[in-house]
Amino acid sequence: MSSDVIEVAALKADSFGRIALMRDRAGLFVRRDLGHVPWWLRVPAWWLARREARALQRVDGLEATPQLLRWDGRRLDRSYLDGAAMYQRPPHGDLAYFRQARRLLQRLHRRGLAHNDLAKEANWLVLVDGRPAIIDFQLATRGDPRSRWMRLLAREDLRHLLKHKRTYCPQALTPVERRVLKRHSWLRELWFATGKPVYRFVTRRILHWEDNEGQGPKP
Repeated sequence: MSSDVIEVAALKADSFGRIALMRDRAGLFVRRDLGHVPWWLRVPAWWLARREARALQRVDGLEATPQLLRWDGRRLDRSYLDGAAMYQRPPHGDLAYFRQARRLLQRLHRRGLAHNDLAKEANWLVLVDGRPAIIDFQLATRGDPRSRWMRLLAREDLRHLLKHKRTYCPQALTPVERRVLKRHSWLRELWFATGKPVYRFVTRRILHWEDNEGQGPKP
């Protein structure tokens, strides 16, 4: 590590890398370091980091999203967003937050990117000025925004946002939004029937994660 780069604080460490808040001459940034990943997880950890780097290239210049600074195959550096996770600073009754979040999501989708992990409150930030931001693009999918597959994924992103709105701003849900929440896609049903049990087994039994799937600490 260069002498003019220092670690300010450790943010998270798991089997797929260590995330830390760093500082260099230009200011604060966030680093995902794969250097301490167990050998048997190095390939999936590298694949996820590369996937995130490619997703961040799609959001280059888009406000309220991390900006890619560097990716060298071991370290991924992205810009720092000053805010707190949704569960840490809940937007109770904040209709403006959810209106802005929906517009942000639309801009993301128009760039041909579906996030795929927005059920986690940890991936939604409330910035210091109250605006929303989106982080953690490891599972994001790139594609033609007009394709049926990308439209389906975009709809699932929207459903996850509306679920958070239902939690924190239920009185503001429109009739159309309520219908979206009730209409479950085949993709969701397939995930709950097959993918989610595997995810829980791997994360809880093998990797020993206890983060409530990124939604904040359990009560």
